[in-house]
Amino acid sequence: MTTLQTACRTASPASLSTSCFGSGKACLRTAAGQHIRSRRQPGRKQLHLVCSAVTAETAAAPPSTPVLPSGGRGPTYDSSAPLSPLNKVLFPDIELPLYDPAQPRTFDLVVVGSGPSGLAVAHRVAEAGFKVLIVDPNPLAPWINNFGVWIDEFEAMGLADCLDYTWQRAVVHLDSKPQGERYLSRPYGRVDRPKLKRRLLERCIASKGVSFYCSKAQDVTHADGRSTVRLDGGVSVCGSFVADATGHSRKLVEFDQPFNPGYQGAYGIVVEVESHPFDCDTMLFMDWRDDHLEGEVKERNAKLPTFLYAMPFSPTRVFLEETSLVARPIIPFPELKLRLEKRMAHLGLKVLSVEDEEFCAIPMGGCLPVHPQRVIGVGGTAGMVHPSTGYMVSRVLGAAPLVADAIVDQLSSVCDKATDSHLERAPRSEQEAAAMSAAVWGVMWPVQRLRQRAFFEFGMDVLLKLDLAETRQFFAAFFSLSDHHWHGFLSSRLSFSQLIGFGLSLFAKSSNAARANLLAKGLPGLVVMLARLVTLK
Repeated sequence: MTTLQTACRTASPASLSTSCFGSGKACLRTAAGQHIRSRRQPGRKQLHLVCSAVTAETAAAPPSTPVLPSGGRGPTYDSSAPLSPLNKVLFPDIELPLYDPAQPRTFDLVVVGSGPSGLAVAHRVAEAGFKVLIVDPNPLAPWINNFGVWIDEFEAMGLADCLDYTWQRAVVHLDSKPQGERYLSRPYGRVDRPKLKRRLLERCIASKGVSFYCSKAQDVTHADGRSTVRLDGGVSVCGSFVADATGHSRKLVEFDQPFNPGYQGAYGIVVEVESHPFDCDTMLFMDWRDDHLEGEVKERNAKLPTFLYAMPFSPTRVFLEETSLVARPIIPFPELKLRLEKRMAHLGLKVLSVEDEEFCAIPMGGCLPVHPQRVIGVGGTAGMVHPSTGYMVSRVLGAAPLVADAIVDQLSSVCDKATDSHLERAPRSEQEAAAMSAAVWGVMWPVQRLRQRAFFEFGMDVLLKLDLAETRQFFAAFFSLSDHHWHGFLSSRLSFSQLIGFGLSLFAKSSNAARANLLAKGLPGLVVMLARLVTLK
């Protein structure tokens, strides 16, 4: 196997779509960068990485209007969000074991995408002794957007050292009244993106079973128990399993229904300022105050509210993000940016420099991919975004071992019998391969998880209908719940029966006006949820 330090020399900027994470949530980001692919040079034994521009026509941007493309796959997007460079190599010291297509081989698992879920699944499958190929245009590119997590979630996975900033508590401002301030005694942290990615990459390399190929997948076909992924440049790779880890681009998985999610939109910046009013020991989780707005902007915010999410890193450095919890269609980025600028002016912030600017568009809810199907979806591709909150990072990293172990179990089951111990650990027919994929999907989306997701979608349906006053009433009740209930809801820990208890407790904690709103606006979604539950087996 050839190893080569992966590096990309800049040619000319071009548009490239990528998947990333923001504020602890999954997000789509448009980038101007380079597409990297491997090519064998005539007369040379060494593999060289060359950069080929991706045309602007092929770029996908964060959504203003979602459109379902032909073929039943995931959404494409149209947006005026500015492009940002993504032609960087974050780890020039890391040498990736590269696959040479001139020496074709069949892998046990082909993973398309090198986000957190793709790397985590690849590492665990390879650690069990299987051969894995990761396909990605630039596996050493940085994960661009800020994302945060509840510290207890990362501690449970042994990843607490992959946080670069932590806050011992968080605060919520419902309005400008003293009683509108709620402190949350749950530590919060920002993920150290380079450290987490290095950790996952180095685990893959140390497993000795993961290879990388720098390219972009086009489509996949299945025959005789094998899946063939067609890549740019006429190259194809073959595997027993294929996992789509491309995030919300959902490149290879199939859908049988129109994809019509809600969208969490956010515009954020990391800035150096002369000073700011935030407590550096406290993370600002939600600020629904609207004193900074007036006129038409205030009226728009009253109908489609947004909140401030802020991470103070030091007395002069802070991440500020204007966020729409969920809307359909998405609130346009220029509107989010306008509202953030008005907040900053109201707070008297004098910006010295802008370190980073990000645009997040997070599809929430919507139909799941067809399951079972031959391609295994992981992470955002599999619909693991929390439909009511947009959170995903901890969920996908926590689910990765379950998905990977299910793949390992299915590959191993082929030769479980003593009489079959000499056989290759791979499906021997298309029927067997389909059954094995179905088993993995069953582990990923058991009935209890589908019930839980139906409840979360019911919650999203309610939130879509709330104006600013009603949103404040909702969160006044939400953050009055026990830690068990609100922690569990945000972290996807509650079972369906526990979610019923959560809903009843929320109703009991709500004001009379909020109860009336929940009944009036929640009843249609409740009927849909109950109908969906009847079909689950």
